[in-house]
Amino acid sequence: MKTLREYVTDAVVKKIAIGHFNISNIEGFWATVRAARELGSLAGRDIPVIIGVSEGERSFIGVSQVKALVESYVRETGQSVFLNADHTYSFDKVREAVDAGYDAVIYDGTEQSFEDNVTITKKCVEYAKKKNKNILVEGELGFIGKSSKILSSIPAGVKISEEFLTKPEFAKKFVTETGVDLLAPAVGNIHGMLAGGKDPALNIQRIREISDAVKIPLVLHGGSGNSAEDFRMAIDAGVVIIHVNTELRVAFRNALRRTLGDNLDEIAPYKIMRPSVSAMQEVVTEKLKIFNKI
Repeated sequence: MKTLREYVTDAVVKKIAIGHFNISNIEGFWATVRAARELGSLAGRDIPVIIGVSEGERSFIGVSQVKALVESYVRETGQSVFLNADHTYSFDKVREAVDAGYDAVIYDGTEQSFEDNVTITKKCVEYAKKKNKNILVEGELGFIGKSSKILSSIPAGVKISEEFLTKPEFAKKFVTETGVDLLAPAVGNIHGMLAGGKDPALNIQRIREISDAVKIPLVLHGGSGNSAEDFRMAIDAGVVIIHVNTELRVAFRNALRRTLGDNLDEIAPYKIMRPSVSAMQEVVTEKLKIFNKI
């Protein structure tokens, strides 16, 4: 099987994006891998996916346990499924994920000064590369919030007007000084999803400018709530990985609420959870069609 690095390189050439879907439980895992497998079968080609687990999600599932889950599934099926340590806020937590054998890791220093973000990100890159030359290390520049949830307004501290977005010259300096493989900039995106279901439009021109400046693949965080057209334009402008989380959580909760309301006597968890898996799988399938131009 090709490495995640090789799939990212392919995506750059093909002008498509790899879907990154966060999970908090086994239901999210099955929804993601089944969607990719079934869509790939229909399309007649391999569709890689990235399973994302933030610090909180890793704490809930288990750092090594989720790695074992993905590894055993890939070994049995040969499907192209990769594991990313999403939003990691300290070197120690990055080291933990690297040592566990993750395919990728993100150091999120967006609430720090530029200088501190560079220093710690560089330290993470150096450690990761000594352990595994194929691991991808992502850095972030520009604060877009932290929580994957339904929002009544733009998150506190997030400013999406043009003057507050990641600047190409700072992005280039950051990439040069840290040596990251991937960069997640602030380009009008936000973590979470506005209650109306539609987030503000992305700044496609800024994505293009950053991509031209840094010459490495870009990652779009906060993909829940963005339009299909924004995704397509962002991919054409240089985005190669797109994160989705909140929409999956909403699909899970809404399906679970309906199931419990309609089946008050059911006590078997696997029966209760089946509709939630299907609901999340629909979301993943919809996104993968857009990202892969199917």
